[in-house]
Amino acid sequence: MIANLFEYDFIRNTFIVGIVIGIVAPLLGSFIVVRRLSLMADALSHVSLAGIAVSLYLSKMYLPLVALNPLYLGFGFAVGGSLLMEKLRNVYKQFQELAIPIIMSAGMGFSVIFISLANGFNTDLFSYLFGSVSAVSTSDMWTILATAFIVLLTVFFLYKELFLLSFDEEYANASGIPAKVVDVIFMLLVALVIASSMRIVGILLVSSLMTLPVAAAIRIANGFKQTIAYAILFGEISVIGGLVSAFYLDLAPGGSIVIISVLILVITISVQKN
Repeated sequence: MIANLFEYDFIRNTFIVGIVIGIVAPLLGSFIVVRRLSLMADALSHVSLAGIAVSLYLSKMYLPLVALNPLYLGFGFAVGGSLLMEKLRNVYKQFQELAIPIIMSAGMGFSVIFISLANGFNTDLFSYLFGSVSAVSTSDMWTILATAFIVLLTVFFLYKELFLLSFDEEYANASGIPAKVVDVIFMLLVALVIASSMRIVGILLVSSLMTLPVAAAIRIANGFKQTIAYAILFGEISVIGGLVSAFYLDLAPGGSIVIISVLILVITISVQKN
């Protein structure tokens, strides 16, 4: 029964991308949660939605742009939003959390405007909002795989810096770590992962894949590296289980993935940590 699932190219693409996203989203999510920036993923996902809406509007208004992949503008808007968010965090040094609702509000505003200009919701937009098992093309797959490779490579080489900035920013600055540069790189990585994940999980639910597995992992892990390992494990279980459920039960994969993540979280909460 499961073997039949992989008879179709688009399903194989979806599962390959899902497995990769199940690694990079909880990986970055571990740093996000520790830095108490959980809502940042929500803000950037709304900015990505604005990019998708703009792309759909442009493809409707200008025929030469019909072939434009909305994923690219989603990437662009997410990256721009992450840079602007980091700038706002520096502007509001005493109230850095203000950067998140500002960016989220701007993203939603642009999204609503361009969705209305594009004559409202359609099938393509719904697949970006809630995910789809059939939406990942071969070009999408290679773009997302390249993005994931960049993210993994960057985290590997900057792990020490990201770790110190997450747990003790003052010590990191005293140690000579270029905090501002590393922060910008981290924001860019988060933006890329969010834009990559929206094909599978959906824009409205992508932040859940970055935070719920981490929330579950924190309950049973001893140490940060173990938290990352458990978070990735829970992320993979959620993604694979969600995609299989979505295919056979004709459900939105984003919702299925999130519900499985919630169930895992409930189970770990019920387990008494030693």
